[in-house]
Amino acid sequence: MSLSVVRNVFKKYPIAKGMATYTIIWPTGCFIQQTMDGKNWRTYDYKQCMNFAIFGTFFVAPTLYGWIKLSSHMWPTMTLKAGLTKAVVEQFTYGPFAGTSFFFGMSLLEQKTVDEAIGEVKKKFPDTYKVGICVWPVVQTINFTLIAEHNRVPFVSICSLLWTTFLAYMKQRSATSVSVAAATSTTSAAALQPSSMSSIQQQEAISQKQPAMVAL
Repeated sequence: MSLSVVRNVFKKYPIAKGMATYTIIWPTGCFIQQTMDGKNWRTYDYKQCMNFAIFGTFFVAPTLYGWIKLSSHMWPTMTLKAGLTKAVVEQFTYGPFAGTSFFFGMSLLEQKTVDEAIGEVKKKFPDTYKVGICVWPVVQTINFTLIAEHNRVPFVSICSLLWTTFLAYMKQRSATSVSVAAATSTTSAAALQPSSMSSIQQQEAISQKQPAMVAL
């Protein structure tokens, strides 16, 4: 298949171009986050990178494409006012949907239970949303104002490389926090056990001494 054929397919089916782009962007963001965390080719979590590729390709790209088509239909002009309107509306519609879907969907890909996935959404989404609401209005204003519709998904995917790296950080921080908390709980329980036994032994020793004191 020649390069011109691929270009024609992508031009005819923008969603295919978006999915192909996210197939690269999302696992790359995960690799960057792990590299910043000190990992290398021997210690990378390749399964997690694959999860990012699957989620980015088959969920994020299609839903983002759907949102762009809908918003372009509702505000068809490429003016600054229309771009700002789309960007603001997105922060209260697609933005929360995308954020909660990320933590929920990625948790399911990690074979966590539904309750665990919901718990991660509650724990991680609010902080993620606070950062996103400062970043994406600017990106989407440029996207909706200056970028042609058939190139909007690829443009957003390129801008989202840094954002995906941030999401990978938030996702990993969640797992690390849980692991640390679990380790702390285990250590605390182990530390308390000898202390409890020591108290029991002291009580037994006192009980054994009491008859002798009465006899005296």
